[in-house]
Amino acid sequence: MRFNDVTRGTGLEEHGITNANLIYWTPPTAVLYEQIVKRGEGLVSHLGAIAVKTGHYTGRAANEKFIVDEPSSHDNVAWGKVNRPFDPARFDGLYNRILAYLHGKDLFVQDCFAGADPEHRLAVRVITEKAWHSLFARNMFVRAMPDELDSHTPQFTVIDMPNFHAIPSLDGTNSETFIIVNFARKLIIIGGTSYAGEIKKSIFTILNYLLPIEKKILSMHCSANVGPTGDTAVFFGLSGTGKTTLSADPNRSLVGDDEHGWDDKGIFNFEGGCYAKIIKLSREAEPEIYETTRKFGTILENVAIDTHTRRVDLDDDSFTENTRASYPLTHIPNIVMSGCAGHPTTIIMLTCDAYGVLPPIARLSKEQAMYHFLSGYTARVAGTEAGVKEPSATFSTCFGGPFMALNPTVYGELLREKIARHSVACWLVNTGWSGGPYGVGSRMKIAYSRALVNAALDGTLNAGAFEKDSIFGLEIPAACAGVPSEVLNPRNTWSDKTRYDETAQKLVAMFKENFVKYAPQVTQEVANVL
Repeated sequence: MRFNDVTRGTGLEEHGITNANLIYWTPPTAVLYEQIVKRGEGLVSHLGAIAVKTGHYTGRAANEKFIVDEPSSHDNVAWGKVNRPFDPARFDGLYNRILAYLHGKDLFVQDCFAGADPEHRLAVRVITEKAWHSLFARNMFVRAMPDELDSHTPQFTVIDMPNFHAIPSLDGTNSETFIIVNFARKLIIIGGTSYAGEIKKSIFTILNYLLPIEKKILSMHCSANVGPTGDTAVFFGLSGTGKTTLSADPNRSLVGDDEHGWDDKGIFNFEGGCYAKIIKLSREAEPEIYETTRKFGTILENVAIDTHTRRVDLDDDSFTENTRASYPLTHIPNIVMSGCAGHPTTIIMLTCDAYGVLPPIARLSKEQAMYHFLSGYTARVAGTEAGVKEPSATFSTCFGGPFMALNPTVYGELLREKIARHSVACWLVNTGWSGGPYGVGSRMKIAYSRALVNAALDGTLNAGAFEKDSIFGLEIPAACAGVPSEVLNPRNTWSDKTRYDETAQKLVAMFKENFVKYAPQVTQEVANVL
């Protein structure tokens, strides 16, 4: 039987699910809160957010993700370390075991959309065994209106069963955990992990596969906002680089914080919510995001909570450094309600350089923009992962490598073409270290990064004087209001200039080594950027 409404949508029989118990069909947030508490999945905090724990996995299980290797997608997928093949027969066997597991289970179904633009949106169904995962899907995807639910037919379905575990010797997985995409069956199955981010990133992978091939739409791992004059800005960046923070600007309207498409009309958000990293979140530096942690409907993942007072501690990293908040976009005061905006006038590529050698901002040529887009550089720092003793370079192509199913140059060529057609100004922004590497220098102040980004967006930075860096070939502004001039050129902030030069050359060598695989597929001008 269905709880709430027994008439909307199609049944679960088409997915092979025939003997479930209660089915909660696209329940509203209040109903999900009741079920989360009733089932012991989380606690209501003192101001209304719901606090949950994800258990063993507090982030993505990157080594457990597969794509089924079947004829319809075989020639399109860029197979390798990220997109690992999975046997179709093994998938069928695993799926049949999941269907048996679902007998007699209570299930939560969210019928929704991925994509704010009605012309391009994908009808999605998310079936979960946890009430809070259903709330996560409700927050993160575009909600279907009541009249749309009547005709909602899923084009892709996610079946998310955290308490179901694979048997590697039987199922062909690496462990008990799995995230498997099957393009032919239009199905994603997830098991063995309670980290809800796998749900949204799986659908992102689907869009990254479909949109460039079918519609020549550039799918982007980026945030976006719009200024008072209607100018659109896009912020590429990996986790921890400031993508969410810098796009949540009180003077600009937020389009979205993580995933967008760029078509012939402009850009559009893939999502209906935000998934922000909130460890040590500052009320002063990030007021809009901070307020979302105090609202009904927000999910706080792995955030410490006092079980008596129900007050949360955003500075506590007892469970993980990767504490997260999932909330609907409407929790942010200044948003673009349609989720759509015009063509970008500015692109910001964000990196957190733990080596401390990249400038806080640099102007990029079209060739440099494509080079850095394909490189997708940031750096992990010592102390955040076991065994990491010094900064560790990470290159994630297109600033979202784990979710890009196609050859990276497909996305790179689409970006290059759109930058040229719309005369987009491109900037590289380092939100990482200054005055030395991690452990010696200090993290760039958010206030400095905001001032530099604002100056890039309003055109004042581009109108000023620049000097060319001799190592990276980057154009560095000579001055910016609100930022000390000595901070703009990173070499000036190091007391040991020789060590700066050595460290910078070391990073250049890493860039070159990483780019070897792209060199045959790009122009000589792009290949020779460094």
